[in-house]
Order: sequence, then C-alpha cells, then structure tokens
Amino acid sequence: MGTALVYHEDMMVSRLLWDDPECRIECPERLAAALDGLRQYGLEQRCLRLVAREASEEELGLVHSPEYVALVQRTQALSKEELQVLSGQYDAVYFHPSTFHCARLAAGAALQLVDAVLTGAAHNGLALVRPPGHHSQRAAANGFCVFNNVAIAAEHAKWKHGLHRILIVDWDVHHGQGIQYIFEDDPSVLYFSWHRYEHGHFWPFLQESNVDAVGRGQGRGFTVNLPWNQFDPELVLVSAGFDSAIGDPEGQMRATPECFAHLTQLLQVLANGRVCAVLEGGYHLESLAKSVCMMVQALLGDPVPPLSGPMVPCRSALESIHSVRMTQAPYWMSLQKQDVATVLSPGSHSPDGTLATLLPGGPTCEAAATTLSSFLDPLHLCPIPPIRTAVALTVPDATLPLPPGVLCQEGSAPREETEAWARLYRSLAQDEALDALGKLLYLFDRILDGQVSSGITATPASAAEAILDVAIRRALCHRAQRLFCVALGQLDWPPDLADDGRILWLNIGGKEAVASSMFHISTPLPRTTGGFLSCVLGLVLPLAYGFQPDLVLVALGPAHGLQNPHAALLAAMLRGPAGGRVLALIGEESTPQLASTLARVLHGEAPPNLGPFLMASPEDIQALLHLRAQLEPRWKMLQVAGEALGSGGSEPAAQSQPTARPFPAAPPGPPFWVA
Repeated sequence: MGTALVYHEDMMVSRLLWDDPECRIECPERLAAALDGLRQYGLEQRCLRLVAREASEEELGLVHSPEYVALVQRTQALSKEELQVLSGQYDAVYFHPSTFHCARLAAGAALQLVDAVLTGAAHNGLALVRPPGHHSQRAAANGFCVFNNVAIAAEHAKWKHGLHRILIVDWDVHHGQGIQYIFEDDPSVLYFSWHRYEHGHFWPFLQESNVDAVGRGQGRGFTVNLPWNQFDPELVLVSAGFDSAIGDPEGQMRATPECFAHLTQLLQVLANGRVCAVLEGGYHLESLAKSVCMMVQALLGDPVPPLSGPMVPCRSALESIHSVRMTQAPYWMSLQKQDVATVLSPGSHSPDGTLATLLPGGPTCEAAATTLSSFLDPLHLCPIPPIRTAVALTVPDATLPLPPGVLCQEGSAPREETEAWARLYRSLAQDEALDALGKLLYLFDRILDGQVSSGITATPASAAEAILDVAIRRALCHRAQRLFCVALGQLDWPPDLADDGRILWLNIGGKEAVASSMFHISTPLPRTTGGFLSCVLGLVLPLAYGFQPDLVLVALGPAHGLQNPHAALLAAMLRGPAGGRVLALIGEESTPQLASTLARVLHGEAPPNLGPFLMASPEDIQALLHLRAQLEPRWKMLQVAGEALGSGGSEPAAQSQPTARPFPAAPPGPPFWVA
C-alpha cells in the first residue's frame, strides 16, 4: 500500500479555441506543470501510477441528468462557432470537441482513485485532472467544471463500496456550490468548504456561500467539528483547489505551498488515513506545481516543512469564525457554552474584506506577484532524512511489529559521554538507566543532525525525569532554538532551567490548569475523548504552531494515563509544527504495542480510532477556557481555537439525532456547509 497518482495525458487535449479572458487560465499547461514538478522532485516515481479510465454514462448518472450527459456528448460533433454559442449559455465555461472525453477521464480518475484506496491497493492518493468539477451541477456546467468529479466519486463510494459516512473537504478559493447542492439533504455526506466570500462580492456571488447555509432537513445544524469525532468518516475526499496559493490570478491570496501539505497531514488522522484528493483550481503554474508537490509529499508520509512567518490570525478570519459560531450556536450546546462574543464584535469587518487584511494596498494580483519569487524561488521540499523513524529500546524486541523502513536502533553514545551526563543525576547511576540514557543521546544527536526525522526511546520509570532533563539540555546545547516539550504524567519542569522563551513546557496531567508563565503551562488530563480532542485542537496545536519549534519532545511519564490511540493521535498531530522532528519518550514498562503504534504514526501512518466518543466534561471545558484567557495575549493562534473544535459530539440543542438505518438508507451524520 502506498500513494496512488492517477492521470491521463489525454486530459491535456481540451483547450480554449477562441478569445475569452475569463476562461483562458484553465489551460492544459496546468496539468503539465504539476506533472513536471512531481517528476523533478522524484515524487511521481514513489507513487503507484494509475492511468485514468473514462467514467461510464451510468457512473456519470450517479450525479448528472441523462439529458445533461447527452448534451455534453454532442459537443464532440459541434463546430467551433457552435461550441462558442453553447459555452456562452453557462457561467465561465468553454467546450472543445474533446471536452466529453476529457471530462469522462477526469471523473473516471476520481473513481479509480477511490477504488484503489477502498480495495487496499493504495492507502491514499491524488487524481490530477482537468476539467475540474466542484462547481458543476446536476444539469449544468459552471466555472470551468463539466462533470462533478468529487460528487460522482462520493456516490460511487456509497453504492459500490457500501460506505455510510463520507467527508468532502473543499479548500478551493471558490465555493464549490455544485457539491453543496448535490448533497445538501444527504446525511451520509458531510461537505466542508472554506473559501473567499467577501460578503457576496466574490465569484460565484451566491448567498448560499455564506455561513447561514447550514443544509436542509436532517442536514440542518451540524457543525464543522463533526469530522473529528461523531461523524467518524470512512473516507475523506478533497476538492483540492490551489487558487488560494500565492500568485494565483483568480484567488489573489497568499497561501504558500507548504500550507497545503499541513492541511493534508491534518486530514490524514481521519478515516484511517484514507484520503483521496482530486485537483480542482490553481492557475499560477509554478505555484500550482509546488503546491501539488507539497501535498503529495504529505500523502507519502514524508515530513513537511514547518510553516514560516508570524503565526497571527488575520482579523477577517476571526470574523468568519465568529460568524460560523454565532450561526451554529442555536443547534449546539458546546457553542452556547463558549462566549463567542469575546472573539470579535459583529460588524467590525474591513470594507475590503479578507484580501485587504492579507495584502495591504487592496485586492490586486500585482501585490502578490511582487513577493511571489521571494516565496517560491527558495522553496524546496523538506529534505527527507536517510531514516524517517527510529526506535531505541534498552532491550531490543525482535518481535516488535514495526512498519517497513522503521529502524530498530542498537547504537549508543560513547560511554564516557553518557557517564558525564549521568553524574549530574542520582537516578541515572544504575546500569539500566545508563543504557537508556546512552541510547537516547545517540538517537537524539542523529535527529538534531538531520540523520533521523523522528524517534522513540524507552526510559526506566525511576529515571524518566532525569532523562527528560538531559534531553532538553542536550537540545539547547545543540543548536535548537525553540523546543516544545509536551509532558504527560508525573513529570515536573526541570529544576534550574531558565524560563527564557526557548522552551515551551506543557504538562498534561497537572492538578490544575495554570500558566506559571507564557512558556510554562499545566493542565489536568481530560477525562473523556471529547475533552482530549478539545485539549489537542484547542490548546496543544495552537501553541505548537504559534511557537514554531525546531523540535518536539513528547514525554509519557509514569502514570501518564493515555491510551495508545490517544498517545498516537497526539504524536501524529505534532509532526507538522516541527517539520516531522518529534522524539517520544516512553516508559520501559509500556507495552510493546505502544512503541509500535507510535512508530507507525511518526512514520506517516494514520493513528488508530479513538473508540467511543464522550463529550468534554464541564470541568475540562472550564480548564481550557481558563488557560486560553491567560495565554491569548501571547499565543494569538488560541483566538481561533476553542473547545467547540473538539467537543462537538454533544447532542444538538434544537433537535435529536436521526435514527440509524441499514444500507442503502443513509446513517446518522448530516452534512454541514461553512463559508
């Protein structure tokens, strides 16, 4: 199993045959640029390459009317003048004699990808296609889109493979209204879109692109946090548009290519990692190519480059999140518990909208172009260390189930060096502790030198605090400027360690929620799955991305209280902020299964399911809100993260859950749309 890449050279045949400034950016060179980039960086060769097939008319009929399919089929015999007249009947669409063939290949590529993932031939993948699809509707082409590739793939996954819960994530800069219309009353598909809206002044200029479009019937009132828990998708489909990338003439935004790698990596913790991405927009060729490469690198499980620049949310983003929370609050008790009014007062938006916040000087493509080269020219894929993941145990276990490519390390640091560190700590005097320390130092140096990306090492319970202290001091002596340490269980802030901003210490398992300083934080271990998700999404990740660490230490100390799936999720989520450099310290008394599970997620696999969901307790919510109130002045990313992100498993305040029904009727889990 690996990452599938699906495409067909014929999809580059269709092109604009007349002058149309609006449509000329949707050109064959888009696919050529993306493929050239994948080949240049050696990524295509690492994928399972599949040649796209044409979708059958029956498969197209899963979404589109027979009359519309027949109309597109007839374009094969039309003259240039007739094609131009027909194209003019739709919004931002052009037809070519090969459009029907290309569009069937695009839909068929999405179907092939879904089949490969759901049959186990691949774990995830990307379909490089054109024309795109997410604007296309049941009986109408729209916005360069002919057949709705992702919607067809979703219906195919339901009817051929028997799936009951499918998540569609659409990060194209334009709202995918076609997908929304198709699934707005279908409770088996959750559609999540974030896009430019500009208060209705950005294409497609629709009121239903706004936050108050929450679905119909059983789909009304379900929130965006459902993908993390209650909805529990069996498959994630991504409408992967890259027209929000820097330099794009359509989006006029400034998302750098590595943003898409982080989005992909975050989605891979869902659906056991079964993520199928299908290309939508993206019209700056260089930016598109590098964004696609970043996404594929994440799908392959490679470390992704850390995000650069200040981690401060723009005001318009806070406005959008505030609006979503206010709109959804009548339906969800978790949102009612949060004082959303403190996020931002309504009506305080900039008249120029989102773009004015990102690009001083107004919404001009030239403003982005002036800084484009400074972003793209030095941009390289995150170099892959010779060893992606290593496991160092004091007693090597030959039966330990490790994924291919994970190294079971046997080396240790020189004895003299190990003993020099050990002399500083009484608990390291025993041979067992010395052995563990030597293996830690050897592995740690290889991570810091770039030979290993991530690792796991075991420590005796009696020496856990001392070995963690050595790891922190070793990192600070070895060029690490910012170290994020997440300690669980009976582990305290190392004595005599300066609180100088180089270390961000977060203890999950303290007696109370308290911030001794902006870099020394403690919170009780949440009691439920919902509380744990709230802690990870509403505290740990915002702190990690805001701090931008060189290295993350995850220390599972004595009595840490985490089940293996929870520990795996924490480690998986922390890969992104530090470019994959994560070292996990576990107790020697831990089960071999914990070491194996952590090795898998640090190697790029999806974490296991967390099991039955229980909403966050009032005590957990209060602890999180208390810490956020103290920390938000320093850690601005906390402004966009609240307990609502992780505690959405509570019952809706205004309605009861639908009753589960056997296939083919749809199960619980209605869709949601968000601007």
